[in-house]
Amino acid sequence: MRILLQTTIPSTPDDWHIGRFSMLHRVLAESGHEVTSRNRDESLAGIDRSDFDQIWLFAVDAGDGIDEEECAALTRFRRSGRGLLVTRDHQDLGSSVCTIGGVGAAHYFHSRNLDPDRSRHARDDGQAADIDWPNYHSGQNGEYQRITVMGDTHPLLQGGDGSPLEWFPAHPHEGAVGAPAGADDARVIATGKSATTQRDFNLIVAFGGDGTSGRGIAESSFHHFCDYNWNTRAGAPSFVADPPSTDVVRDPARLEDVKTYVRNVARWLTP
Repeated sequence: MRILLQTTIPSTPDDWHIGRFSMLHRVLAESGHEVTSRNRDESLAGIDRSDFDQIWLFAVDAGDGIDEEECAALTRFRRSGRGLLVTRDHQDLGSSVCTIGGVGAAHYFHSRNLDPDRSRHARDDGQAADIDWPNYHSGQNGEYQRITVMGDTHPLLQGGDGSPLEWFPAHPHEGAVGAPAGADDARVIATGKSATTQRDFNLIVAFGGDGTSGRGIAESSFHHFCDYNWNTRAGAPSFVADPPSTDVVRDPARLEDVKTYVRNVARWLTP
């Protein structure tokens, strides 16, 4: 597969630039895929005319990352039958993706495309006073969270022996996703549990393709894929104030679950 790993910000050293997803790039490349990693140093308005089979979009912007024209191009990309993964983080981080067809509507933010369940318009993480909902606390950076597979185990969540995957990297303030109304090909395939409130929250929404569009994935946090969350020794931008855990460093074996998931995504997104 020809896979594009793309952020929604220009090259910015002290931010979540594409270089902070180098371990993800390596796993995909070692699996035999042709991988391009880049920041948004030029417009994505013509991305539907590219020869990529898949786009993995990391919406790391504060809400002004990509514009309507770029969202329309990404919509056309998926309508051409190709695969699209879109992930973001807490509050309004990454909210520029809202108008991407289908997959954008699966992302709920603080001030745009709000979660239809109003009971969820409340803070979950109490650690970061300057971060508002949605901010589900699945654990510290550098910890694992145990995921719950919803319904029949989706192919994205099957291990090599057919058993369901169990572990994802945790993050202290994940965003919110859900299956959009009217999207018959979309379903929540995995949930997490807040370490502070014990409330369940959606981790992954999978779009199976409805005959008019290719497959898609919406994820609650790009931190599932970050170098920092796979190994905190890789470092983070200076504005990250949350104290990290050493769980993943001490027990890296469980990280194989998310690496298996990554390989599954690459196979499943573009059948």
